[in-house]
Amino acid sequence: MKRPSLAPLACALLLSLGAVPAVQAQGDAEAPILVEADRLDLDDRAGTAVYTGNVDIRQGSMRLTGDRVEIRRNDAGELSLATATGERAYLEQQPDPAEPVVKGWGRTVIYHVAERRVELIDRAELHQGGDIFQGGYLEYFLDRRVVQARADAEGVEGSQRIRMTLQPEQQ
Repeated sequence: MKRPSLAPLACALLLSLGAVPAVQAQGDAEAPILVEADRLDLDDRAGTAVYTGNVDIRQGSMRLTGDRVEIRRNDAGELSLATATGERAYLEQQPDPAEPVVKGWGRTVIYHVAERRVELIDRAELHQGGDIFQGGYLEYFLDRRVVQARADAEGVEGSQRIRMTLQPEQQ
């Protein structure tokens, strides 16, 4: 079976990374895709694209950075997983023009496309509005805006206690 080209992967990645309303998604979809890296290794048969060297991928309000970013697709040619690694891999997106940008860091940032779930691993940090979550492992469900945090997890160096700073609701 012939697989489709990986060229649309960057667009699919950036459009699917965040919980975006249709209006914001259309704006991001119409924005140019900008990719900067020192190297690209593309394996069309395996369905992978690996960018290395100060990788910065942007489209509209979306941004994904790391020392290395690997994009995988499934057998149907759909984006299935994006993994950014580095000392401080980073993901950001503005879910709606009226809402603040959601920002996440970790030594590893994994985005599971079908589940619309982000894992931030090792020195993980998530900023959602004025609220800040930190720990060894943070999991963020984009559509539900649910955060799950753990001090210990696979791939985490030692125990990294959970810390939260929650802002009071404005009256």
